[in-house]
Amino acid sequence: MRPSQSDPVRGTASAAWELLLPAASAPARTRGRALQAALREAVRSGRLAPGTRLPSSRDLAADLGVSRGLVTEAYEQLTAEGYLRSGRGAGTWVGAAVRAARPRARDLAPRAPGARADFVPGTPDLSLFPRSAWAAAQRAVLADLPHQELGYPDPRGLPGLRTALAGLLARRRGVVADPERIVIVSGVAQATTLLGFALHARGVRAVGVEDPGSPQHDALYAAAGVTTVPLPLDGEGIALRPLRESGVRAVVTTPAHQFPTGIAYSARRRAELLDWARSVDGIVLEDDYDGDFRYDRAPVGALQGLDPGHVAYTGSVSKSLAPGLRLGWLLVPESWAAEIVERKRTMDLGHPALDQALFARFVERGDYDRQLRRCQRAYRERRDALVAALAEHFPGAEVSGIAAGLHVIATLPERFGPEDGFLARVAAAGVAVRPLSSCTHSRPGDAGAKEVRLVLGYAHISPARIAEGVRLMAEAATG
Repeated sequence: MRPSQSDPVRGTASAAWELLLPAASAPARTRGRALQAALREAVRSGRLAPGTRLPSSRDLAADLGVSRGLVTEAYEQLTAEGYLRSGRGAGTWVGAAVRAARPRARDLAPRAPGARADFVPGTPDLSLFPRSAWAAAQRAVLADLPHQELGYPDPRGLPGLRTALAGLLARRRGVVADPERIVIVSGVAQATTLLGFALHARGVRAVGVEDPGSPQHDALYAAAGVTTVPLPLDGEGIALRPLRESGVRAVVTTPAHQFPTGIAYSARRRAELLDWARSVDGIVLEDDYDGDFRYDRAPVGALQGLDPGHVAYTGSVSKSLAPGLRLGWLLVPESWAAEIVERKRTMDLGHPALDQALFARFVERGDYDRQLRRCQRAYRERRDALVAALAEHFPGAEVSGIAAGLHVIATLPERFGPEDGFLARVAAAGVAVRPLSSCTHSRPGDAGAKEVRLVLGYAHISPARIAEGVRLMAEAATG
């Protein structure tokens, strides 16, 4: 059927007639039933929406190449069933009472649905997102961005953003930042995957990871064909003897604020780690996931600044703005730059240009620094509220880790154990928490451990909700 602008009835429903063409080609003895079934399915599926006017039986028969009687019979049958309605001289329409059973898209976002209190770490306060400043920057970028910037971008990212980031990272994190070696990525997850592919291409099949550490590393490196080797920590950072004995030549670290234990690598351990990397011609993969947030003193500078040739540095706006922006950066040693950039090119041809231009303006005008200071104040207040609430409702609880980031480690007195029973009672009360054991690779006996150790996120919860949530958790634990 070929609708025209002068035939609105035929133009409105024409897309659905494609469903009727196989029926029109059915054997003569089953053609009528096939036509009715196809028309019925077009209504049920929503291809023919309620209120759609259908072509006359003569026109539809001509377009399908069938007899008019077959179309008339189909119209009459579906009218009797309630799928269609008709009136003398008014034509035939899809019944208004028909509601298509359209499938609904599922939401697989990592949330804790229905939780009365959610202490799962990793999420910032999304209500702090600077909507007004972001909208102003967006309007300015749309007005000023040259047309050519909307073409396929440099896979490393827009030069303006890479230049702005180089200044920001050097100033705030002590990074040695060459804009030519910065690659804009969709978060630390993509940076990790890019590094995994680059390692695999160099023949590296194993990478060391902190234990305990981020549970996501295993799957991200596995996607690139690289296995992870868990390496224990001591009080200063990743333990050197197990690292040397492991035989790996690449290791993932969170030295500014180790996740999840909350320690900061000591100056001695940072130097030892870099000495190891040089001795094996290896590389340290530094995840600076929340390095901007230190509450008792200035943040410790990035490890990359001490040896840019042996450290690949990653960061993102996921904790400072919103993870849904999917915007981050990867700064690689010069000897790795070409292969990382080529892999980024083949992966997605580069990050969205508008988002890059917008964030560049945000950084250049000082809006990002203001946002970091705003988050710093809010998160420090919430950490203090959580520590106070734990002291009140769980006397004897120990909070460990430096005053930084978006989470704490809370070790509860043995009377609240064993851990599996505690977790079951708290979950039944609607309080979402994550045990430290969920971040470890080897956990023999953890399920029945007497000691309860929790990784509690606080950045996304108001102080009042923090106090209420800890109270609910205590009531569930002792009830």
